[in-house]
Parts: sequence; structure tokens; C-alpha cells
Amino acid sequence: MAGDLNGRSAIVTGGANGIGAAIVRKLDSMGARVYVLDVGAAEEPLAENVTIVKGNVTKSSDVEALVSRVVAETGSIDILVNNAGILRDNVIWKMTEAEFDDVISVNLKGVWLLCKHVAPVMRRQKSGSIVNIASRAWLGNPGQTNYSASKGGVVSLTRALAIELAPSNVTVNAVAPGLIDTPLTRALPDEVFQKLVNAQPGKRVGTCDDVATAVGFLASEEARFITGQTIYVDGGKSIGASITS
Repeated sequence: MAGDLNGRSAIVTGGANGIGAAIVRKLDSMGARVYVLDVGAAEEPLAENVTIVKGNVTKSSDVEALVSRVVAETGSIDILVNNAGILRDNVIWKMTEAEFDDVISVNLKGVWLLCKHVAPVMRRQKSGSIVNIASRAWLGNPGQTNYSASKGGVVSLTRALAIELAPSNVTVNAVAPGLIDTPLTRALPDEVFQKLVNAQPGKRVGTCDDVATAVGFLASEEARFITGQTIYVDGGKSIGASITS
């Protein structure tokens, strides 16, 4: 797929590190000009064709400003990857309203806001690809009623938006990662991390590049007849496997 995105412009949210940074590298390697919207990043180039913009996906003004800038500088928005997300894990009887609201705001409202402001651009172009990063957790995880609900919302949003934008030749898909080797997962206690690995059908963890590869495919012309789908990048965990000791 190298070079498949030459001349295309892309927005990636939460692209400063982890899975988001791998997605940015993938799209850049495929020839896209990438704009990264990240709340905690310094505004400095990651590469020649990568621009960092500090902003919050939950603020309409930040989103509108980025969309206007990308259109002004490139003339189009060809790819949108909604990757920004947060965790505030807790069992429901200990979870605060703020922990619920914060996760829903970033993980679901943020996706909706980017799609709301990018969709008119793609409709005018009669082309585009939106890839939303969901999670295998949308199927249900203990201690994640907020996170699972937010990612379930992303899957449903993806399906509804795919129908709305299909007449405009715009595809909308989701990628649902499972256990991925990131600084966040590596920060878990060793016994917890190993328990999660043991629950995998293949007893191994995925990489950020595994997720980025799926995103690159869905953003490419090779996936032009795929829309409304959720692609699991989870080593088969979504098929069903019990956590073992």
C-alpha cells in the first residue's frame, strides 16, 4: 500500500503517541499529508508531511478551526481517523459521574464532533474515508461500563454514518483493537498483564503497527467497497476466550 495515499490529506486525533502515533507513521509512509489533533502535544512537526495541532476533540471551536485550516492548506480532507480516547476504569458502584462523563465526552462526543464537521467537506468532494477507533471492549469488560459504552457508541455511530454518507462515496468503518502493547498496558502490574496475555487465543499481545496497518487499508482505495464495518485487531479475542490463571 506504499504510496497509495499520495496527494491525500488526513486528520488523526490523539496521534502524538501510542496507537495514534503508529497510525500517523503509517499514513505518512503511504504518502498522505497528516494533521494531528492532540490535546497534550507540542505544536512541532513530526515529519515533513506531518503537522501537530494542539486542540481538544470535545471543543467545537478547536475542531472547526482544524477542519478550516486543513481545507485552506490542502483543498480537501480525504481521511479522518478518530483515535483520541481516555480511560477512567472503575466498577460502577465506585465510578464517579465525572469518570463516566469524561470518557463519554472524549471517546464518543469527540468522534461525533469530528465527523460532524468533516462530513460536509467529504460530501462536497464526493469522496473520503473515515476510520473510527473503537475497542474490543465494546463487547463488555468489567470495570469499564463507561469505556465499553463509549466504544459501543462509536460502533453504532459508525454504522449509522456509513449509511448517511454512502450516497456521497464516503466510507465509514471502525477498527476495534484488543490487547495492544502500549505504554498504558505495560504500566499494568506484571501479573495483571500476563493474565490478559494468557486470555488471548494465541497467548500474545498485538502491536500498535498491527492496528495502524488495518487503518491504512481502510483508508486506501483497496477498501473502497467496504463501509459500515468493524474490523477486530485483537488476535481472535473477540471470538471468545476466558481469562485463565
